[in-house]
Amino acid sequence: MLQTSKILGTILGMEAPTKVDSNGRPPVERRTQAERTALSDARMLDAAVSLICERGAAGTTLKDVGERAGYSRGLASYRFGSKSGLFAFIIRSIGESWLRELRRSVKNKVGLKAIESATAAHYRFITDGSNHIRAFYMLWFDSIGPDPELKALVGTIHERRRRDVADWIRAGIERGEIAPTVDVAGTADQFCAAVIGIVYQWLATPRDAAHIRALHESLKTQTALALAVPRTLIGESA
Repeated sequence: MLQTSKILGTILGMEAPTKVDSNGRPPVERRTQAERTALSDARMLDAAVSLICERGAAGTTLKDVGERAGYSRGLASYRFGSKSGLFAFIIRSIGESWLRELRRSVKNKVGLKAIESATAAHYRFITDGSNHIRAFYMLWFDSIGPDPELKALVGTIHERRRRDVADWIRAGIERGEIAPTVDVAGTADQFCAAVIGIVYQWLATPRDAAHIRALHESLKTQTALALAVPRTLIGESA
């Protein structure tokens, strides 16, 4: 499960010191400023995710984020400046987790194998990620609103996703694994649009895991059919 507790574990999971004080207790480890900042960021990320899932983005305030995280009312305002800054922080933080998962899954694959691995990874990501992914995509859909910073950030992420898919398709064509007649840009657009459509259904019916899994599997099947090399071309290359 995707949890910022993993971040906290990195910060707090220091090895026990071998030295002890006069009372037999280990000395208190002082965290660096960077560690304290990472800790407060992780706690405020958790708090913001919980509030967004409970109240929606509109009902989430910087004051409430700071308080729920166990800090002062003003820390979130000081750290993020505005709700727009907070939401951008959430999208970047969770988006980076997705990129790490994607790289682990796809590795050096290209073509249909890369797309299938990415689709399977996305299914795991949204079903294992719980509220963090829910908040991420709630903000994603909110980006169609008037907030220019959120709109630009989500637009950049969406464009990167389309570019990745297009690159996988082009590499597959070069290897002869994908039909050379495929509309690369159009297929990449349709694939990414289908993923977002599945996400919307997941947000609406989160408990229907079997249906969400079936949608991901269907997307892999339909994409394979769209990219398949025609039998006539296979015969010619043989």
